[in-house]
Amino acid sequence: MASQSNDPRLPSAARPYKAPVIAAQDLPIDYSGFIAVIFGVFGAMFRYKLCSWLAIIFCAQSLANMRNIENDLKQISMAMM
Repeated sequence: MASQSNDPRLPSAARPYKAPVIAAQDLPIDYSGFIAVIFGVFGAMFRYKLCSWLAIIFCAQSLANMRNIENDLKQISMAMM
């Protein structure tokens, strides 16, 4: 076993991780939400049941992947519609 004197790490220099602050307009694109909208439009316009089911699945995936900073009542209600 190595002795403690050979350890090059400095415990006093260690700092806890803080996530960087990201503005709401700089968030990455929600691809599953966008795909849900596309499938929902095709399902409603052409009456394809498969597109409607895929829209529901992608909408649920988008809601499941939401972060706390994105959660507001207006966005959740519009996504469910």
